[in-house]
Amino acid sequence: MVALKKTKPEAGLTFMPEVAVPAIGPRDVLVAVTHAGICGTDRHIYEWDAWSASRVPIGITVGHEFVGRVVAVGNAVMRTQVGERVSVEGHIGCGLCEPCRTGNGHICEKVDILGVDRDGCFAQYISVPEENIWPVHPDIPDHIAAVFDPLGNAMHTVMAAGVSGRSVLITGAGIIGLMAVTIARAAGAGTVLVTDVDPRRLELARQLGADLTYAADDPEWPAKARHATHEQGPQVLLEMSGHPRAIRQGFQALRNGGTAALLGLPSEPVALDLPNDIIFKGVTVLGINGRRMYQTWYQSESFVLSGRLQLEPIITHRLQLQEFDSGFKLMQSGDAIKVVLSVPQEGN
Repeated sequence: MVALKKTKPEAGLTFMPEVAVPAIGPRDVLVAVTHAGICGTDRHIYEWDAWSASRVPIGITVGHEFVGRVVAVGNAVMRTQVGERVSVEGHIGCGLCEPCRTGNGHICEKVDILGVDRDGCFAQYISVPEENIWPVHPDIPDHIAAVFDPLGNAMHTVMAAGVSGRSVLITGAGIIGLMAVTIARAAGAGTVLVTDVDPRRLELARQLGADLTYAADDPEWPAKARHATHEQGPQVLLEMSGHPRAIRQGFQALRNGGTAALLGLPSEPVALDLPNDIIFKGVTVLGINGRRMYQTWYQSESFVLSGRLQLEPIITHRLQLQEFDSGFKLMQSGDAIKVVLSVPQEGN
């Protein structure tokens, strides 16, 4: 089969035309990948930043967002059928630690992540445990089903914060931040405010339902956000950027008694004014990691099938797997938001 692998400790990926099809164990499912999304994590690996160099093994097949069809199952697989169209939860928990045993497998102590710790989906075939299989509803198109992973991140963040009837500030209008805009609007949020450095992203945020947008490099935007929310500040902060300044400004803008859900990953430690921005304000801070397995998947499916989400404007480019370099460069330039790759089928 063909696959995209990290073959050298440097920027880039390698298109490999002849890689062995992965074996499956008794409880595993072999999926023929048809569509795969490029994630921010994939970009980190492509660029080979400090995090990637410290975490990702050379020789791994990259990618973890995808949809495909089941072509083989192990002899102990109980429900999944050959021919079924499926997506997959990319976090493979141990099933034995306390988080896994208490319904919190998304924060498993020994989690393996597809495309990071074990071979991923930028390939014609991938092997995954049946427990991680998600059957795709027939009314959900492939390019949408392929991005249920990042959609789930946005869904988890929005739902954990409880946005219904509350004013919401979203810092960072990247892929997941933009998904959070349309989810928050569909979930009944009040005023939705968005910050970002890219005016193109802010324009798209407005198209998706944001009421007000602010340039993130405007030092006055926290005061403006407070003014726009009855001089008290937004009730919910959804932090998607991971930028230290955006995190600090988000807490400054948040009103007393507000809720902050943090998903963005800073590249370095962040200094916060804990007394004034969190403790004295009585703020609730939520750390968000991945998707709740599998509550978030059910929520994402329900929202998509309701027709209330606007996802098409976020998926800006659809390319062939062989065009992966173009996809990453489009993301680096800011011209692309979400890129979905079509994976060649056997014999093509």
